[in-house]
Amino acid sequence: MISSLILLMGNPQDGGGAYLNLIFLALIFGVFYFFIIRPQSQKQKKIQEKVSNLKKGDKVVTSGGMIGQVTTIDDDSILVEIDSNVKARFLKSAITDVNPQKNS
Repeated sequence: MISSLILLMGNPQDGGGAYLNLIFLALIFGVFYFFIIRPQSQKQKKIQEKVSNLKKGDKVVTSGGMIGQVTTIDDDSILVEIDSNVKARFLKSAITDVNPQKNS
């Protein structure tokens, strides 16, 4: 294990190995950013935009998996009709999707 780390670090008298390691680390960070971090943040922005544009009658999915139709919208919470005459209040931050499969 330690010998493989020493091989990755390169020869201490050779300056090229250190630069190669920095380039390798930068490349790994770039891959993580463009394939994991950036798409996730774009998805989160899209969900926040949908939640901010909620209106009465929209169908929503909560983080707990509840699916229902919006009946009332307050500043930081919404009232969702889950079934006939069954309503529950959720925080807007608990909404994970808006208008899933618009049919009833």
